[in-house]
Amino acid sequence: MSECSKRLEQPLRYKLLTAHWCSISSVSGSDESPRCQQYNTKTHCNYHPRSCRPRGPDTMSRTEHSITNGRAVSSAQNGERPNAHLPIDVFNASSVAEIKAALSHLHDQEVAVTARLDALVASQKDFSRELGRLDLLRAHLGSQTSTTHAISHGMLSDAAATADRISSAVRQLDLEQSRVKATLEVVEQVSELKACVLGVAGSMGAPQDWETAASYLNRASKVPPEVVHGTFAAEMVPTAEVPDPPNVTLDNAAESLCGLFLREFDKAVKENDGAKITRFFKLFPLIGRSEVGLDVYGRYVCQGVASRARANLNAGTGGAQSKDGFFYANALTKLFEHIAQLIDGHGGLVERHYGPRKMTRVIERLQLEADLQGGIILDTWSDERHIDRKLTDIKSYAFTFLVQSFLPAQRSATPRSNSPATRDGLPAEDEGVDMKEIDGLLNEMAVMLSRWSLYCRFIAETCNVRYLTASTSLCMDVFGKLTLCKATEDESQKFTPPKFLQEASLSKKITDRLINPFNTMTTFFFRRSVEKAFQLDEQPSGLTLHPQKPLKADPPHITSAVDDIMYIVNKVLQQSLATSQISVVTNVVPTLGRVLGSDFIGMTQRKMRDECYPKAPVQGAQPPEQTVISFLVLINNLDVAVDYIRRIVQNHTETKKTITGPDGQVEETDPLRSLFPVPAEAQLAAQTLQTLASSFESKVNDLLSDGIQVVFNNVVKHRLRPILADAFRDVEYQPRDDSDPTSTVYHEYGDGDEDVDDGASRAELVRPRFAASWTALLLPISRILTASSFDRLLNVTVAYLARLLEKRLWSYHGRINALGATRLERDVSGVVNAAVDVGGAQGASGRYRHREAFARCLQMVLVMGMDDDEWEDVTRGGETADVLDKISREERARIRAMVRR
Repeated sequence: MSECSKRLEQPLRYKLLTAHWCSISSVSGSDESPRCQQYNTKTHCNYHPRSCRPRGPDTMSRTEHSITNGRAVSSAQNGERPNAHLPIDVFNASSVAEIKAALSHLHDQEVAVTARLDALVASQKDFSRELGRLDLLRAHLGSQTSTTHAISHGMLSDAAATADRISSAVRQLDLEQSRVKATLEVVEQVSELKACVLGVAGSMGAPQDWETAASYLNRASKVPPEVVHGTFAAEMVPTAEVPDPPNVTLDNAAESLCGLFLREFDKAVKENDGAKITRFFKLFPLIGRSEVGLDVYGRYVCQGVASRARANLNAGTGGAQSKDGFFYANALTKLFEHIAQLIDGHGGLVERHYGPRKMTRVIERLQLEADLQGGIILDTWSDERHIDRKLTDIKSYAFTFLVQSFLPAQRSATPRSNSPATRDGLPAEDEGVDMKEIDGLLNEMAVMLSRWSLYCRFIAETCNVRYLTASTSLCMDVFGKLTLCKATEDESQKFTPPKFLQEASLSKKITDRLINPFNTMTTFFFRRSVEKAFQLDEQPSGLTLHPQKPLKADPPHITSAVDDIMYIVNKVLQQSLATSQISVVTNVVPTLGRVLGSDFIGMTQRKMRDECYPKAPVQGAQPPEQTVISFLVLINNLDVAVDYIRRIVQNHTETKKTITGPDGQVEETDPLRSLFPVPAEAQLAAQTLQTLASSFESKVNDLLSDGIQVVFNNVVKHRLRPILADAFRDVEYQPRDDSDPTSTVYHEYGDGDEDVDDGASRAELVRPRFAASWTALLLPISRILTASSFDRLLNVTVAYLARLLEKRLWSYHGRINALGATRLERDVSGVVNAAVDVGGAQGASGRYRHREAFARCLQMVLVMGMDDDEWEDVTRGGETADVLDKISREERARIRAMVRR
């Protein structure tokens, strides 16, 4: 390093800087000290003061210079091109300017290095102080470590050994204590067992105290079996009086008592001694024979069920009571009520002495008896009522009237459907199937199915409620029926019948003997009722199309078949829903929809096509009045039928509010949920009913629209053009002044001009003409049609009238002046008001809706009557243009050009 200093003549501060940097590197142990050593040993020296700072080989190669023959040699002299950005070397300077530049650069470097060196020297004191502090901390830590090792080996090791010995002693003591407790427990159990064995033997001896003996056996049953069968008990329990092992003694005593209790129970049953029956029934679980007690009790209650069922059935056998329409339904109801009373009355006793859910075993035994007795009742009913023969007759019924009604009509001699000749000449085709008898059978079957549903619901609730969580409380109502006070169980699971009830033979017999015949008979009954209703159909009397003549019948004007059929629909729906059988509802309700669609709608359609079609005898003339009236009545039939079906379905599906309690509290009841407690079944029943209403309404609406179109085409349409032409007859819209008698002058009364001639100036020609003809055309029809049907007809009529009026407005091109445009606007408004006001109150509700059909006409006359400022606003697309949304921009220009200005 001294050699480099002599050659470069560095100042002393450069040496200090280099020494200080190398010392830092050596203290910190970094990899910079070798470079400093290399700096001291090698013959190459960096001219830059920062040469001793760590840098890469590339940097070193760029900044280092070679020393050759005692002078610095640049890399360019060694064959390398010098970098353009490096300062000029003082030794290679070729001019005074370069030397001054090099010196200036060296001076700047000296200032920078000096500042950094001063900072390093200033920070060296703090660095040295921190190093000294670290040395002190290291010395202190060493002393602490020595002290810790001394404490650990000198004090804690002995304490740890002592604690381990104490812990082992405690564990040994706990083990000995547990063994002592186990031994004492076994001794106590053996002592209890010995006392029970001796007590059983003593009670079964001379005292014959069966309750005490049973209680001793019950206490002995609580001793663990391993103790009873253990060797210690076998050594300690036997005595001279009872030498057998305890398990043998107890088993023999239980068998002996069980036989004794069975004999005494059967004896009490024969004597009909209820107290003794209950006494011995309660003893079976005490001796571990619960199954035997439940079986013998089930046999006992089944005997009572069988005897009462036979008594109820024999009460009407061969007598007049069996002819009663509800005798067998009452017999089946009494059977179910008796079983329900037994379950409800004895369930608490069984649960209290035999444990929870033990009553289910008795219920299963009762269900077997119910299968037997209920099957006997159903078989007897089926034979007595000749169900199979009636089903055969029903299936062979041909529905001759309905079939012949759909055949091509003989127009040469076709009598009216309600004529006496037709009614009196009907063949006695229904003598083979008595409708009154079928109705009675349906009522009886509906009662049976309803009672079966209630019975199944009670059994399901009784069995499933025992599986509720402990937080659910049970209440007993006044009828002794278990109900939930806190609903914590899913309703679907709560009312799902148990498996033994689903697989019961009575359930299958209910399906075969009741549900299937009920569905078949209901279908026949309804279709035959529809046929009978059309056979006895009567038209409303006193209807006429003359507006001056009053109508003798009250609205709605429909035939008698509609009321008859809808009454039967309501009756059949009530009957089917009352069964609470979802399979019945899903079968009967769609069948009603099919029959209504095929027979009711089909028959009406056939009459509208063949019997009452309003066809004029001569083209351009009106159809016969009676034919038009009959056709309008058939349209009313369809419209009223839809309303009836909708109301019937709503009556069965909507919730009803009832006032309950003395405080007048309002309670909502859902009729379907009361009949179908399972939510899924109630929802399915509601969907089935809604489907009936929607499908029937959809089918009727199609035919109703066709019927309205026929009335419009054959009765109304051909008269609209003459009515409109007559209204605008001899009317011109380019008058010279207001006194022109053909200009439809319109003045408001009260203008102050009282001297104006009333005959000319106040004469409004278009609206009175149109209103008179329009009313004469539609008022007779509106008096007969229902409000909704006439609204349909008016909707079609005003749409066509609007098109005719628009064509007439276009025909006035070039024949209107400014004053005539104003008058034309008033006349068109008068026509529109008269058109929508026909029919009185019937047209008022839809007045503004029907005005929409004339929107184009009203906007056309509005454009005609605009002044220049308003029209300019329209052309600019202002607010006035938004009012004219029914006509296009081109049409507005054409309309504006129609007026001569």
